[in-house]
Amino acid sequence: MTDSKYLRALVSLALVSLLAACATVGQPSAPTVADGASAAASAPDAAASAPVAAAPAASAPEGTASADSGPAVAAPIDPLRPEEKVDLNAPTATIDLWSRVRKGYAMPDLDTELVRAAERWYASRPDYVQRMTERGSRYLFHIVEEVERRGVPTELALLPFVESAFNPQAISSAKASGMWQFMPATGSTFSLKQNVFRDDRRSVLDSTRAALDYLGRLHDMFGDWHLALAAYNWGEGNVQRAIARNRRAGKPTDYLSLRMPNETEFYVPKLQAVKNIVLHPETFLLSLPSLDNHPYFLSVPIERDIDVALAVRLAGVSHEEFQTLNPQMNRPVILAAGTPQLLLPYENASQFVRNIGEHRGPLATWTAWVAPRTLRVADVAKQVGMSEGELREVNKIPPRMLVKAGSTLLVPRAESRTTDVSEHLADNGTMSLVSETPPLRRVALKAGKRDSVASVAKRYRVSATQVALWNKTTAGANFKPGQTIYVFVAAKAPTRAAAKKAPVRTAKRPAKRTRVAGK
Repeated sequence: MTDSKYLRALVSLALVSLLAACATVGQPSAPTVADGASAAASAPDAAASAPVAAAPAASAPEGTASADSGPAVAAPIDPLRPEEKVDLNAPTATIDLWSRVRKGYAMPDLDTELVRAAERWYASRPDYVQRMTERGSRYLFHIVEEVERRGVPTELALLPFVESAFNPQAISSAKASGMWQFMPATGSTFSLKQNVFRDDRRSVLDSTRAALDYLGRLHDMFGDWHLALAAYNWGEGNVQRAIARNRRAGKPTDYLSLRMPNETEFYVPKLQAVKNIVLHPETFLLSLPSLDNHPYFLSVPIERDIDVALAVRLAGVSHEEFQTLNPQMNRPVILAAGTPQLLLPYENASQFVRNIGEHRGPLATWTAWVAPRTLRVADVAKQVGMSEGELREVNKIPPRMLVKAGSTLLVPRAESRTTDVSEHLADNGTMSLVSETPPLRRVALKAGKRDSVASVAKRYRVSATQVALWNKTTAGANFKPGQTIYVFVAAKAPTRAAAKKAPVRTAKRPAKRTRVAGK
């Protein structure tokens, strides 16, 4: 257990002991996706006063969390303020969250034609703006809290509107992923794990932390928020080179003076347009959903591996709602060592803790398995006791691929095995595949006097259609003597031995570095 996880466990256990005596609530109703933050606002008074403490796990069949292994989960908490009680009835909780955003504006305004164009684009799509803001309502409180805690402009809380329309599952054509659109390498730089079990670029908490860390670093580098945003979109090296070009030419080096790609040139104006719409939506004939000033979700620390399907059922939420708050999951099991907390709507977090304490039976039916050597998928399926089709589906293995040694796969957990997946595997599990057929290499040949597509195909044990395609001719065609013929053979195939099966039928001196058909 890492130091951070140990400290989190201490905090969670302390909350459990403090709240266990008074944490009693009625059965809450689960908010749907359409309910948004208003569902949390209607929680009963008892639920607003204190989260439910984790019930200790009772004795159960093998594969469950036993009493001496500790509870499967801890009390729900606000992930940014775990030491404070969440009170949905507090006076500050009824303040409109948009007003906090507006009060924190601190970036210089842009007033350009590109800003006007972006305003017109959003204003002409009210349905899109409505969907985008409703989706963002789940995350905005947390992001605004993070932004204010760092003392940076609240315009940064609006950046996911521009990056992904607040879709944590968004993937760009360049493979940027998540609400904040991290590229794989940049995500790794900011400690966003990407492996077979999870992609933290999609994590609500982790990606927000990383994005604000990155933007803060860029601001320190350039001393200007507009340039920092340009670097976030285009790359810091590109912005530095653009600034250096302008300096050499004696030109200004502000955002509007740099030569940039169209996307980056339009990037800050789009954020300015969103900022203006949030400030005065009525000016653009748009309306924003009311957002209460309290968490939409709570964090539930988990101490045992648990299937996603079981977590969804015990929490009383839809799978879609679960995915909007926990989008980093790559597999149908949540590993406590790699994803130590779940995010759930306020009252569903309390329901989850209550129900998991009463649950009897295994929490996780999946575990990790490391391939001892390179194997066919069918052979792996036999070893782990599942069908080949199911193994391919759950691990996303395409046809005609071998599983390389050292790969980590998700497989059914044996009834006798109660050990959860280790932190090392949860953080570093990778899967490598290799084609079942060896790679092909092109071989150039010189045609003999009587060589045809059919004769070359027979000699190299391939179809005439293949040889015809390789040489852009027809399956019944003959080759001219001395003509260059191309065939593709396995990289490790004994091509010279295969070629000796036919007599020489070419000129005595073939072209340099080519082989002779039939030789």
